[in-house]
Amino acid sequence: MFDLPIEGAQLMAVEFGDIVAYFSVYTGTLFAFALLFTVLAIVSLPERPMDIVFGGDAYYTKEIPLDLLRFQRFMAIACGLATLGAVVSGDIFNFTLFGSMIGITNIGIVAAVKNRHVLEAAYQYGIVAMVATVPLFGGAAIVLASTGTLSIWALAGAAAVPLLAKIFLVLGVMGEGMAPFYIGKAEITRAPGAPYVLMIHVSSLLLFLRVVEIVLTV
Repeated sequence: MFDLPIEGAQLMAVEFGDIVAYFSVYTGTLFAFALLFTVLAIVSLPERPMDIVFGGDAYYTKEIPLDLLRFQRFMAIACGLATLGAVVSGDIFNFTLFGSMIGITNIGIVAAVKNRHVLEAAYQYGIVAMVATVPLFGGAAIVLASTGTLSIWALAGAAAVPLLAKIFLVLGVMGEGMAPFYIGKAEITRAPGAPYVLMIHVSSLLLFLRVVEIVLTV
């Protein structure tokens, strides 16, 4: 599969029975970005958001509860780990599992914020993420039913995966990864807790780039 233009040279492959995680130039780059932002979520101190009084020089700093920060950090780290798994998985079903976990952790990052607008946006995105599991796992099911395997190694370059399955996978990732749906729900990314909220953007981008690679490969 590494003779395909999108992959680049093979760097490494890690086998767990019939499950193979592979590192090419493409997936290795995605893995490096995901690892970088996961480490940042572990070691970074949270922001202290400030409100400025309109028409004057007054401002005040918001204090974020410690329990909220701990929860956001935990969910951001979990999101980073799920993203790491998604970008190197050599199995379509495992990719869909990691994608679903990214959707859950994205909601969790902002779910504990005590702000009505943020919670409403997170709730509405949660509905989108739950609905997106249908095409996501449906696409994997169609791949298995039509080809008899979920291994990206076996499917690479064979052009055996139906177009409908590829469309379902892309739609599922768009829902789980929040992109582009979060554009209409900016309240989610305005939630206090940077840099943890940044993982929403990072995971969405990397997950979408990975599904593009899968669709073009199989």
